[in-house]
Amino acid sequence: QVQLVESGGGLVQAGGSLRLSCTASGSTLDGYAVGWFRQAPGKEREGISLISSRDGTTYYADSVKGRFTVSRDNAKNMVTLQMNDLKPGDTATYYCAASWLWTIEPRNMDYWGKGTQVTVSS
Repeated sequence: QVQLVESGGGLVQAGGSLRLSCTASGSTLDGYAVGWFRQAPGKEREGISLISSRDGTTYYADSVKGRFTVSRDNAKNMVTLQMNDLKPGDTATYYCAASWLWTIEPRNMDYWGKGTQVTVSS
Protein backbone atom coordinates (compact mmCIF):
# COMPACT_ATOMS: atom_id res chain seq x y z
CA GLN A 1 0.00 0.00 0.00
CA VAL A 2 1.15 3.50 -0.84
CA GLN A 3 0.02 6.48 1.21
CA LEU A 4 0.08 9.87 -0.50
CA VAL A 5 -0.13 13.27 1.16
CA GLU A 6 -0.48 16.57 -0.69
CA SER A 7 0.70 19.87 0.71
CA GLY A 8 1.28 23.45 -0.42
CA GLY A 9 -2.24 24.63 -1.14
CA GLY A 10 -3.49 28.03 -0.09
CA LEU A 11 -5.08 31.31 -1.13
CA VAL A 12 -3.38 33.39 -3.80
CA GLN A 13 -4.28 36.24 -6.11
CA ALA A 14 -4.64 35.78 -9.84
CA GLY A 15 -1.24 35.76 -11.48
CA GLY A 16 0.44 34.31 -8.42
CA SER A 17 2.18 30.98 -7.92
CA LEU A 18 1.97 27.95 -5.68
CA ARG A 19 4.03 24.81 -5.42
CA LEU A 20 2.25 21.62 -4.46
CA SER A 21 4.03 18.56 -3.15
CA CYS A 22 2.96 14.93 -3.10
CA THR A 23 4.88 12.80 -0.64
CA ALA A 24 4.61 9.02 -0.47
CA SER A 25 5.08 6.62 2.40
CA GLY A 26 4.60 2.89 2.85
CA SER A 27 6.40 2.20 -0.42
CA THR A 28 8.57 3.98 -2.96
CA LEU A 29 7.22 5.74 -6.04
CA ASP A 30 9.90 4.31 -8.33
CA GLY A 31 7.52 2.13 -10.32
CA TYR A 32 4.55 4.49 -10.45
CA ALA A 33 3.36 7.16 -12.77
CA VAL A 34 2.03 10.03 -10.67
CA GLY A 35 -0.78 12.29 -11.76
CA TRP A 36 -2.26 15.51 -10.50
CA PHE A 37 -6.00 16.00 -10.53
CA ARG A 38 -8.33 18.74 -9.44
CA GLN A 39 -11.98 18.94 -8.55
CA ALA A 40 -14.16 21.96 -7.95
CA PRO A 41 -17.51 21.68 -6.14
CA GLY A 42 -20.16 20.19 -8.39
CA LYS A 43 -17.67 19.24 -11.11
CA GLU A 44 -15.99 16.01 -12.13
CA ARG A 45 -12.42 15.28 -11.18
CA GLU A 46 -10.07 16.49 -13.92
CA GLY A 47 -6.65 15.09 -14.73
CA ILE A 48 -4.24 17.96 -15.35
CA SER A 49 -0.75 16.48 -15.30
CA LEU A 50 1.15 13.18 -15.27
CA ILE A 51 4.79 12.19 -14.94
CA SER A 52 6.28 8.80 -15.73
CA SER A 53 8.01 6.56 -13.25
CA ARG A 54 11.57 6.85 -14.56
CA ASP A 55 12.21 8.68 -17.83
CA GLY A 56 10.51 11.95 -16.91
CA THR A 57 7.89 11.89 -19.65
CA THR A 58 5.15 14.37 -18.80
CA TYR A 59 1.62 15.17 -19.82
CA TYR A 60 -0.34 18.38 -19.32
CA ALA A 61 -3.95 19.17 -19.96
CA ASP A 62 -4.50 22.09 -22.30
CA SER A 63 -5.99 24.10 -19.45
CA VAL A 64 -2.66 24.20 -17.59
CA LYS A 65 -0.07 23.71 -20.33
CA GLY A 66 2.60 26.38 -20.22
CA ARG A 67 1.68 27.43 -16.69
CA PHE A 68 2.16 24.27 -14.61
CA THR A 69 5.26 22.08 -14.39
CA VAL A 70 5.44 18.64 -12.82
CA SER A 71 8.66 17.08 -11.56
CA ARG A 72 9.68 14.21 -9.33
CA ASP A 73 12.46 13.09 -7.04
CA ASN A 74 12.18 9.36 -6.53
CA ALA A 75 14.92 9.37 -3.91
CA LYS A 76 12.67 11.58 -1.77
CA ASN A 77 9.47 9.80 -2.77
CA MET A 78 8.13 13.15 -3.84
CA VAL A 79 6.38 14.69 -6.84
CA THR A 80 5.87 18.43 -7.15
CA LEU A 81 3.57 20.61 -9.20
CA GLN A 82 4.77 24.16 -9.77
CA MET A 83 1.77 26.32 -10.64
CA ASN A 84 2.42 29.74 -12.16
CA ASP A 85 0.13 32.44 -13.52
CA LEU A 86 -2.77 31.08 -11.53
CA LYS A 87 -6.29 32.00 -12.60
CA PRO A 88 -9.59 31.98 -10.71
CA GLY A 89 -10.59 28.95 -12.80
CA ASP A 90 -7.78 27.00 -11.14
CA THR A 91 -9.63 27.10 -7.82
CA ALA A 92 -10.21 23.49 -6.75
CA THR A 93 -9.10 20.73 -4.46
CA TYR A 94 -5.91 19.26 -5.90
CA TYR A 95 -5.07 15.58 -5.57
CA CYS A 96 -2.11 13.45 -6.47
CA ALA A 97 -2.54 9.83 -7.47
CA ALA A 98 -0.24 6.96 -8.40
CA SER A 99 -0.65 4.28 -11.04
CA TRP A 100 1.36 1.37 -12.39
CA LEU A 101 0.12 2.33 -15.84
CA TRP A 102 0.49 5.46 -17.94
CA THR A 103 -2.96 6.84 -17.38
CA ILE A 104 -4.63 10.12 -16.46
CA GLU A 105 -8.07 8.62 -16.02
CA PRO A 106 -9.17 8.88 -12.37
CA ARG A 107 -10.80 5.46 -12.42
CA ASN A 108 -7.49 3.83 -13.35
CA MET A 109 -5.37 5.32 -10.58
CA ASP A 110 -4.33 2.93 -7.81
CA TYR A 111 -3.66 5.27 -4.87
CA TRP A 112 -4.94 8.72 -3.94
CA GLY A 113 -4.07 11.45 -1.53
CA LYS A 114 -6.75 13.30 0.38
CA GLY A 115 -6.21 16.59 -1.43
CA THR A 116 -5.14 20.15 -0.73
CA GLN A 117 -7.23 23.26 -1.39
CA VAL A 118 -6.13 25.90 -3.88
CA THR A 119 -8.12 29.13 -4.05
CA VAL A 120 -7.30 31.86 -6.56
CA SER A 121 -8.93 35.25 -6.10
CA SER A 122 -9.60 37.66 -8.94
